[in-house]
Amino acid sequence: MKNVAVIGGGITGLSAAFELQRQNINCTLYEASDRVGGVIRTIQKDGFLIECGPNSILDTHPDLGRFLQQVGIEKQLPNSAAQNRFIVRNAKPVVLPHSPPSFFTSNAFSARAKLRLLSEPFIRSRSTPSESLADFVVRRLGQEFLDYAINPFVGGIYAGDPAKLSTKYAFPKLYDLEQKYRSLIKGAILGARARKKRAEVASKDARMFTFKKGLEQLPQTLAKHLEARIKRNHPVLEIKSLPNQKWEIDGQIYSHLILAIPAYKLDQIKTDLPLAPLAKMPYAPVTSLSLGFKKEQFKHPLNGFGILFPQIEKRYALGALFPSSIFSERAKEAETLLTLFIGGAMAPEKAAQSDDELLQHARIDLQEILGCSGEPITCSIHRSPQAIPQYNLGHESFVQQINQIEKQYLSVRFAGPCCDGISVGNAILSGLRTARKIIL
Repeated sequence: MKNVAVIGGGITGLSAAFELQRQNINCTLYEASDRVGGVIRTIQKDGFLIECGPNSILDTHPDLGRFLQQVGIEKQLPNSAAQNRFIVRNAKPVVLPHSPPSFFTSNAFSARAKLRLLSEPFIRSRSTPSESLADFVVRRLGQEFLDYAINPFVGGIYAGDPAKLSTKYAFPKLYDLEQKYRSLIKGAILGARARKKRAEVASKDARMFTFKKGLEQLPQTLAKHLEARIKRNHPVLEIKSLPNQKWEIDGQIYSHLILAIPAYKLDQIKTDLPLAPLAKMPYAPVTSLSLGFKKEQFKHPLNGFGILFPQIEKRYALGALFPSSIFSERAKEAETLLTLFIGGAMAPEKAAQSDDELLQHARIDLQEILGCSGEPITCSIHRSPQAIPQYNLGHESFVQQINQIEKQYLSVRFAGPCCDGISVGNAILSGLRTARKIIL
């Protein structure tokens, strides 16, 4: 009989354990802390519903919808205003275009950049596995697209440095589009039919969602389903190898292992498995500041998803989300909530600054860009020194190490953001797919 140890109680481990239980496979989930959910955490403070980590999920695959139905949790969809995305250009908020026609009328990009885009289908060069995202974008789209589209986008998603990120691993869909169609524009058009056949949704078309009580409602609900199988406050310090590729943890014997903890924690486990090299995978530090205000304190209507600060604009923060504009019941009617993100791979020292320094610099950004005046009603600061894995140039070596371990030890599987994408949706899908490999 199969008996699976799932190591790590984040959303990946919870999803894997849920799928195993649903298929009547015996499993135990080990979590080092007193709570499950990992970086997903929601709190209530001064009448505001605050996300300390991720804020939403993109519905990119039918498996996500089926999973939520099986868990028994209902989505909360965003308000209509959330379709607006802003960037800072010349120290002012500018709406990003959300369709091809709006791109050519938008003031987010210059006429020169728009003309440069039209030449993209005629560029015949192709990326190599060792090309950075910055080089890829400049080659295909030009410097301005790097500065005012990709740089802030990468800051908002990866908190990463485009000059270091690998196109092939950090943005595999971009890489594959060019490899297959020799053009991003052609690929976006012709690839839509292929995505439909694969039941995939392009990120730009994916519906965003959360839950009424915040994102942590999902791991809390999963924990209720799995309660008898979860061992909290139980870090796995040693995995003993047994004959026939079986494993022992604290006297319990398992036929399979799912490693669903961050890569940087893998070297904390005493084992014959060669995990230590994987712990060198780089992570970017991010500190979030959730600030509540009266709506009347802003000149800007905050009628959108959020605003990104391109590095070329020399602002302090990476950007800000407008959670109470995205989802209802995040703040009282006359109040508004913003979450700013500080640090990242390009400014890691900022993430470690004191609370007073963070607040002082963040408020300057809000004042100069969004016309904010006065003190916040509430302030909640959350630090994550190793927040997001970076799929930098050279990431292929980590992929090869993981593949080699899984090939040598057929009873061991890795799952989660260190190998299958950094979004919450990808983390869930990684857990589900990894569990299914063991079930089969």
